[in-house]
Amino acid sequence: MRNLTTPSADRCADPSGPALGEAAGVFGLLASPARLHIVWALSHGESDVTGLAERVGGALPAVSQHLAKLKLGGLVRSRREGRRVVYLVDDPDVAEMVGWLIARLDTRPDAGETPGLVRDLGA
Repeated sequence: MRNLTTPSADRCADPSGPALGEAAGVFGLLASPARLHIVWALSHGESDVTGLAERVGGALPAVSQHLAKLKLGGLVRSRREGRRVVYLVDDPDVAEMVGWLIARLDTRPDAGETPGLVRDLGA
């Protein structure tokens, strides 16, 4: 896994407006626990909607809607295999970030015990 820090040459430079806008859009798409779980699952291998619904514990229509939003946002893509549609991550950087964040939060000593500050704020 790459180091998720910023490049050293631009450490003090503020990000551009377009970069902040794009990042906000990505974080907005990932603000749903179900979509976050879908991206995490797809970062570990491609799947069809039925497999994803079973894995993330969602209803088929809901998972399909989440996939449609993620596709529109450019985070996942699909391809047809006969009658089956298979989904895969289309932005490996986002998949890496999601994997890093979830692994980091999951290994905290208090993981799952108390709500985090962000959840307390209603984010």
